[in-house]
Amino acid sequence: MVRNSSLPISMRQVTKKYGNVFALDHVDLDIRSGEFLTLLGPSGSGKTTLLTVLAGFTRPDHGSLKFGDAEMITTPPHKRGVGMVFQNYALFPHMSVAENVAFALRLRGVARSESAERVEKALNMVRLAGFGARGIDQLSGGQRQRVALARAMVFEPRIMLMDEPLSALDKQLREHMQIELRQLHDKLGMTTVYVTHDQREALTMSDRIAVVNGGRIVQLDTPRAIYERPAHRFVAEFIGESTFVPVTVVQGQVRLAERALRAAEHPGVDGARLLMLRPERLQLLDAGQAEAADGLNVFGGRLVAQVYQGDSALLHVALDDGTMVWLRHATHGTGKSAPEPGAPVRLGLSPQDTVLLPAEGSAA
Repeated sequence: MVRNSSLPISMRQVTKKYGNVFALDHVDLDIRSGEFLTLLGPSGSGKTTLLTVLAGFTRPDHGSLKFGDAEMITTPPHKRGVGMVFQNYALFPHMSVAENVAFALRLRGVARSESAERVEKALNMVRLAGFGARGIDQLSGGQRQRVALARAMVFEPRIMLMDEPLSALDKQLREHMQIELRQLHDKLGMTTVYVTHDQREALTMSDRIAVVNGGRIVQLDTPRAIYERPAHRFVAEFIGESTFVPVTVVQGQVRLAERALRAAEHPGVDGARLLMLRPERLQLLDAGQAEAADGLNVFGGRLVAQVYQGDSALLHVALDDGTMVWLRHATHGTGKSAPEPGAPVRLGLSPQDTVLLPAEGSAA
């Protein structure tokens, strides 16, 4: 099986309503050739509807969908040339592994001799060589997932669509398969669109992430940009753990009550903002650091509780103004032990990590 030429995908004003509810609300999206793009969002956000529009299982009310230069809105699923991996794998229990993989070729009229060769190559690709004669009920969850992948890849599609294919796996196997899927994508060169509600999965696997909410794409960017510079509070809350402190921009200066905060980027026009605080970006300062505060924004507070989580502890801190924040404190290698609950603490935040978001109800 050789590396395929892939196809770019473009959607323009794609809309789908059920009654008065928008499942997709005038979506514009460009997916680059050979890209691994993840659609990330909560249940009911529209991400699966978007995937089924790409697959041809859902006909939008209006809009344009192109694979390369070809308009696909009216093209039936079996003529779109896309591979599809479903959440439940959709394997045939009465067929062997090889028969399941060969099914896609049989539908396309591929000769039996050629089919057998391509099935063997596909099973080798997913590390299931020698498994062709086995029944589906003889396989583990991870092996079934690989069979579904082989079946989707065997006819060498230029576009691969995946609908939460790892959700049924346990945590350790899921994380292992994330790496395997990404390596397969890189080897085969297909344009891949992947649906998940798991933020860590999206950050691990993607070239870019489209965060979907309310039938709209609220942010489209690289994993690093999505995590470190979210455009909205919704994105910041959905990807990572965050707390938010109301601040005000006055004459280009960020102010928390009467205090000025340092920010690496110009905060923009005057008005209300939200300061995003990521637990791992806050630092627990000792007394000397709190006095020097070398370039840091310093917040006073009191430790309310700490939760041991193995490699780190999650500290719950009430700031002096009563705002509850969380700080992730490494349990080894820092030389600093966390204080006991009730003790006063000082937290530091680098200007580089002083990220402002639009206040709720304001424009992004």
